[in-house]
Amino acid sequence: MDVTFWGVRGSIPIPGTETTRWGGNSSCVEVRHGDLPPLVLDCGTGARALGQKLAREHTRRVHLLFSHLHADHIFGLPFFLPLYAPGAHIDVGVPAYLDEEARERIGRYLNGTFHPTRLRDVPAELGIFAVRAGSRVPLDGWEVTSVRLNHPGGSVGYRVTAGHRTFAYITDTAPFAQPGQGVAAGEPPTPAEKRIIAFLEGCRVVVYDTMYDKEEYLEKMTWGHSYPEYAVALCREAGVEQLVLFHHLPEAADDDLDARAARFASSTAPRVVLAREGDTLEV
Repeated sequence: MDVTFWGVRGSIPIPGTETTRWGGNSSCVEVRHGDLPPLVLDCGTGARALGQKLAREHTRRVHLLFSHLHADHIFGLPFFLPLYAPGAHIDVGVPAYLDEEARERIGRYLNGTFHPTRLRDVPAELGIFAVRAGSRVPLDGWEVTSVRLNHPGGSVGYRVTAGHRTFAYITDTAPFAQPGQGVAAGEPPTPAEKRIIAFLEGCRVVVYDTMYDKEEYLEKMTWGHSYPEYAVALCREAGVEQLVLFHHLPEAADDDLDARAARFASSTAPRVVLAREGDTLEV
């Protein structure tokens, strides 16, 4: 299983000279395994380049799952070229309770106001369906389950298995314990942490939202994002082999992310790397 990062930023895309090494596009991750249809997680601005690649490959079937629909995770949807390929089929999973609700949520964005494209005019066939947190996601060939995260407005994480390899995508979530409590404080996991730890057990690779440093998190505890030390403690408790720090802060320039990568380079349980736009990890 290969995981490719097409967008690694949170909140807003950041082009410019200070983000050339780590990338400035917002969240978009591609998962490939054998001949299975590509699985796309979130559709931030990184989805534009991914869509161009899929178009060059004449890909006719794509699975797309959203963690949630905040703007930085859906910016790229109208620019995702497979949408405009007649005869293509795109399965679109949206956190919602009913399929009709999921379609309505996508339709709010593709309505001719926020972008000229309207949902009813998209040439590709869209199979839009609801993802209920805590349930199995019905995608042919892939084994995908979801989990409720801790983010304003709600967010969903995904556990993906194919060919006996498993990874998890956990973005836009605050910690599941208060400061001084739970695994990051060296205490037993809280009930909410136990739920997430069970979800992560057996994963070789976990992609995790670590937007803030710990000090920034303590200033913005209600903003719905985490910090590296917390992700390390959670993944260590779950026995994860490799943690990928993701959803980088817009203000974090290349030098800042270089320093973060160096700070965690010696971690072994789990191994820690930073998500870099354009990189592919083998799970």
